[in-house]
Amino acid sequence: MRKLLPIIGNPHGSGRSALTCRYRCGDACFHEVPNTSDNEYVGDVMARAYSRRSMLRSAAVVTVATAAGTAVALGAGGGQSAEATPTADPQAGSGEAARGLRFKAVAPNTDDRVTVPEGHDQNVVIRWGDPIVKGAPGFNPDKQTAAAQAGQFGYNNDFLSLLPLGGGYERRQLLVANHEYTDENLMFKGYDPANPTREQVEIAWAAHGLGVVVVQEDHRSGKLTAVNRHQLNRRLTATSEFRLTGPAAGSPLLKTSADPTGTKVLGTLNNCSGGTTPWGTTLHGEENFNQYFANAAQVTDPAEAARLKRYGVSAGATERKWERFDKRFDCVQEPNESHRFGWVVELDPYDPGSVPRKRTALGRFKHEGAQPRLTEDGRPVVYMGDDERFDYFYKFVSSKQMKKGDSRAAKEHNLTLLDEGTLYVAKLSGDSPAEEFDGSGKLPADAQFDGSGVWTKLATASPSGNVSHVPGMSAEEVFVFTRQAGDKVGATKMDRPEDIEPSPRTGRVYVVLTNNADRGKPGKEGATEPNPRNLNKHGQILELAENFDDPAGDGFAWRLFLVAGDPKDPSTFFAGFPKDKVSPISCPDNVTFDPHGNLWIATDGNQLGSHDGLFGVATAGERRGELKQFLTVPRGAETCGPLVQDKRVLVAVQHPGEIDGASVEKPQSVWPDGPGKIVRPAVVSVWRKDGKNIGV
Repeated sequence: MRKLLPIIGNPHGSGRSALTCRYRCGDACFHEVPNTSDNEYVGDVMARAYSRRSMLRSAAVVTVATAAGTAVALGAGGGQSAEATPTADPQAGSGEAARGLRFKAVAPNTDDRVTVPEGHDQNVVIRWGDPIVKGAPGFNPDKQTAAAQAGQFGYNNDFLSLLPLGGGYERRQLLVANHEYTDENLMFKGYDPANPTREQVEIAWAAHGLGVVVVQEDHRSGKLTAVNRHQLNRRLTATSEFRLTGPAAGSPLLKTSADPTGTKVLGTLNNCSGGTTPWGTTLHGEENFNQYFANAAQVTDPAEAARLKRYGVSAGATERKWERFDKRFDCVQEPNESHRFGWVVELDPYDPGSVPRKRTALGRFKHEGAQPRLTEDGRPVVYMGDDERFDYFYKFVSSKQMKKGDSRAAKEHNLTLLDEGTLYVAKLSGDSPAEEFDGSGKLPADAQFDGSGVWTKLATASPSGNVSHVPGMSAEEVFVFTRQAGDKVGATKMDRPEDIEPSPRTGRVYVVLTNNADRGKPGKEGATEPNPRNLNKHGQILELAENFDDPAGDGFAWRLFLVAGDPKDPSTFFAGFPKDKVSPISCPDNVTFDPHGNLWIATDGNQLGSHDGLFGVATAGERRGELKQFLTVPRGAETCGPLVQDKRVLVAVQHPGEIDGASVEKPQSVWPDGPGKIVRPAVVSVWRKDGKNIGV
């Protein structure tokens, strides 16, 4: 029997350090699971009278066009069997691999660097603290100020988007980045977590938020360099002005003493992943916002206390102690302030004077990201995951059509697309008997984890009046307390839904489920067909096809595309591809697509003894399920914000050196600038040395 890869020991039950858990998500996995609803997995309560064959003849059967234009019944399997024709070893770089994945796979490792395939090169595009706004000083960690940080690239870059500049600047692009959170232990010498100073807090406020910076492309390679102090460069921080729009804007639930209108918010917090719209804006998901708000246990109103608990808001003091310096972070003094976070933010990167908008029609929860696609008649549909154990995934279908063109009228119209439409939550049913799922991850008798699903309406936003589809909740309550709405309609509990991306080639939607070490524990829901492993350490990716390939439809078919972990582990699954021909992968998080239709997966919290990395996997054809590792990141870091273009791969290297016991004085990484320099999150570009396209 072959040995499995070693598991990293961690009392937090994940590959993350305790330091990361504290500062990134407020130790979410150590707190009570916020979803205590008793809604059952719909697959356990549905009638089992029909055989699998009869189910597939029902309306759950859908077809989608593959890249080659053929039709595949997703509900019918469609993946390779375990006896699929073997291809090249993942370490090989031969042309036998899927197009776009023809590189020599990087082996699992623990090197303190960004490790890329042979024949590739890399550069750091921009680091935390690099000046980007006119007048911003150069970075000096010993003399940092909030004013300086507000004009410099922020901390812990996550989601990335590259947008064209045009107008004779074909070799320049606009880079947009999220700055998710700060780790003050790695930012400030002598930092005392129990007693942060006002200066340190204000610097942290300025290091959160969003960044926009023009980058210059080297015409001989994939190298990118930042164009400092360009007129389009911009920073938005925890104290910048944002606008609430849509059905909940102006609601009493969103009003505070500082904003009696309920429409103006200071800042955006914990922006994780996001999306890029067809009309040229970017979307940014506010994720673990709950950790910034204190003293929920002191709130006496029972309804509000229940709402705060459902969102995991801190019962007592917060990790960063911001409530000492601004009362809006104290739930007792400002009970509605936390309701103003947990939204999807829309930014117009081309207009440095625009006020970003928090789109309340898309619901409020721990948004990992938000990636849109268009219906045939041009209406945007946005897919979203709520990154929490046993929580749900959603979609929003706009009622308005996108206008094409660059006219002012088209632009103004398109900036209203996400304010009107219907919000849905997913309910999944499996097509195998519930007793076949014992928590081990063993495939059911039909050799597929698959089934059907329905999109259940939650609320509709309309100029003629907002409508709730959830009994006992008003429309405003549904949009502001979306988790409770999902509870009431019996949405399917999932294993931390994170990034969700529709394929631009096939229309199939890939739902990333990072892990859930609580599944199957006493008092917690056990294995289900879409979440087939108890104590799930490694996660899985679900593939979804809308009925009749209609993004606005109310039904879908689904199957598990990938069940992550050591390929030698019997519970893993790679779309039926031979498991001795793939790279090991653990804890999938952010995803993107390359020009060939392959899915690229960034990981967060690898539990297989290697650093986190970036992987490419074929989604169609004979090599469907062929997964290869493209890079790894330095010690303590996470791979974020992947972008894959013809000639370059871009990643955000987040929280390098974030290892237990690390501090400015005792760094646990020397990346990116070497010994004696402060550790800095940064964006990295990778390209082929021969100038050819990636993976071909």
